[in-house]
Amino acid sequence: MGFDLLPSWLEWSNSVFIITTGILGGIYFIIHFRFKLGFLIFVGIFVSTFIIEYYGSSSQFLFGDYTYSNYFAPNVMGVPVAIGFAWVMVIATGHAIIMKFGVQNIILRALLGGVLALTMDLILDPVAYKAKQYWIWHEPGIYYDIPWTNFFGWFIIAFFIHIILSFISVSQVNKVWQDRLVLLYILIIIMFALIGLMNGIYLASIIVVTSVLFLIFSLRKEGQYASS
Repeated sequence: MGFDLLPSWLEWSNSVFIITTGILGGIYFIIHFRFKLGFLIFVGIFVSTFIIEYYGSSSQFLFGDYTYSNYFAPNVMGVPVAIGFAWVMVIATGHAIIMKFGVQNIILRALLGGVLALTMDLILDPVAYKAKQYWIWHEPGIYYDIPWTNFFGWFIIAFFIHIILSFISVSQVNKVWQDRLVLLYILIIIMFALIGLMNGIYLASIIVVTSVLFLIFSLRKEGQYASS
């Protein structure tokens, strides 16, 4: 996917890739919140975001006017199953980064979670729409013809899910899996940025790569302070 070498007969693997990232996010939740609670969080995020995406695509609720193509199949009620897994990944990687920074304030945690989700969507949506045609927007927008309501929707959904997660106590902190999810966030953004650069989506790629470099620098400083 990163080097745009995927043959047409392997397009189905796009969904497998996203589903796998969601499963990794689910494992992260299970490890940090124990099996039953972690699994409920995984299912809760998957189901709630899938329902929101269904209403969003069918009624223009929250995100704007868009429809999914069949490039991201299998679809259920017009929505790719992989979308629910994608949201699990977005929330899990955001939670890992928030934990890594040690943010305690509930509002700040939710704001950071919303910003992290928004940052990922700044490259994911242009690539998925302009380069891959995973979904089609039917209304104009100044950012790669994507309406601002979409980015607002991403921020709001992540914001409220992270507020809910803030009230759930982490059973144990597994730093190995925490680091894996932080790395997953960075690598997914780099992959989409690479696809963006190969398809002329320069502004979005530059914005998110700059953001990721800032994140890496901040995390390295945080680690230096912690070790000292």
